[in-house]
Amino acid sequence: MSGPSVAELRRVAQPAGHLERRNGEHWAGVLYMRRLSIYVTWAMTKTPVTPDQLTWVMTVAGVAAGFVLALPGLWAAVLAALLIQVYLLLDCSDGELARWTGKTSLAGVYLDRVGAYFAEAAVLAGLGWRASEVLPDWYTVLGFAGALGAILIKAESDLVEVARAKGGLGAATEAAAVQFRSGLLGLGRRILAATQFHRIMQPIELSLLAVVTAIIDAVIGVPTATRVLVVACAIAAAVQVVLHLISIMASRRLA
Repeated sequence: MSGPSVAELRRVAQPAGHLERRNGEHWAGVLYMRRLSIYVTWAMTKTPVTPDQLTWVMTVAGVAAGFVLALPGLWAAVLAALLIQVYLLLDCSDGELARWTGKTSLAGVYLDRVGAYFAEAAVLAGLGWRASEVLPDWYTVLGFAGALGAILIKAESDLVEVARAKGGLGAATEAAAVQFRSGLLGLGRRILAATQFHRIMQPIELSLLAVVTAIIDAVIGVPTATRVLVVACAIAAAVQVVLHLISIMASRRLA
């Protein structure tokens, strides 16, 4: 069998409206990765590879990026950023393959979330180790603190669905996430969202920032820029853990 054409695959694997989801699609996916991932998915339809197997490889790529980022030198930061691009590519492709083959499952959703937890934590921890230069110090601690913060933020979001399921409710709508009991809190959330400061901790943005700081460090001869980035991530993590919890409790997601 010749398999589907790319156009046929796109109609099923990238259905109308899928890329416009408010909280479901990263800007890099919309901008360029979905244009590439459909060809990887097309190639995968000609193999026995399953969506869950792609998710496992995605997770390995994300965790490997964290380990590579911990190494010294500009080349390590560049390689880590490339590994994160592979991570994003497979994160797009595993879902596309699942929709085409009909092999969607709760296990697949779970593995995808686990992969995201591991990748974000690994990159933040790797950045902290990189800033420490060989021997662990307070920058290592800050990197791991940022990793813990990233995990807690994701857990806060995921626990919304746990609470709703225990209460016999379905998944919260995207509209509920931006509906607040207090107009002042809603305004505050919109202002913070407009700054996009939370993106500093996400693997795509952080890996690119790590390349920029590595270039600066290579010029000045000391990892000052990387250390500033680690501190910024740790502060952002601490602030987001608190504000994200307040946002959830004040929204209609638990109503």
